[in-house]
Amino acid sequence: MERHFERELEELKGTLVRMGSLVDAQLDAACQALFEGDVQRARAVIEEDREVDSLDTQVDRRCMDIFALTQPVAVDLRLLMSALAINSQLERIGDIAVNIAERVEALAPFREFLLGTRLGEMASIARIMVRDSLDAFINGDASLASRVLVSDDVVDRLDRGTFSSLVTAMKEQHDLIEPAAHCLILARHLERLADHATNIAEGVIFIVEARQVKHNAGEGVRR
Repeated sequence: MERHFERELEELKGTLVRMGSLVDAQLDAACQALFEGDVQRARAVIEEDREVDSLDTQVDRRCMDIFALTQPVAVDLRLLMSALAINSQLERIGDIAVNIAERVEALAPFREFLLGTRLGEMASIARIMVRDSLDAFINGDASLASRVLVSDDVVDRLDRGTFSSLVTAMKEQHDLIEPAAHCLILARHLERLADHATNIAEGVIFIVEARQVKHNAGEGVRR
């Protein structure tokens, strides 16, 4: 029974890793499509979302089965609890990749304006955060997970600065209202992306060190 339980946990972690790899590739393709104005690649990202949703369902069911059929304790219980939360964050990251991809066609004619914003910098940092949070989960690396938390503050500052500059652009040049509005929405997606990476990192710290970390807890509950 114990060996069967260990195998179930390993398969669960393997499915999460597979989902993480898929979401990471999906997000990478969405960001490349955005900044290169590649509409065809963006459409492919949208199509791939069905596979992410399928893996999301698999992880949820596997976790529920393990809870129902075994009595996990200590680190195994923490892994199961965190697996459910991490699975949810990955599914939302996949949704954000789709949301980014959906803006590509509208912004393709305004690529010069897009590249003049700091969205590229935001996207780069958020992408690293997602990748590091996944690596931290795979390797049980609480130190790497902690570094992800620090990066979230950088993305928040960039988000505030980007919002201010885009609003100014909209006020000064009315022909920029449309692309700037799309960029404002993208900035929100990227900020949320960093939040989801942070939540995964918090889950890793909970698994490895048995302590709960609520980054910037005074600023409200993450969604």
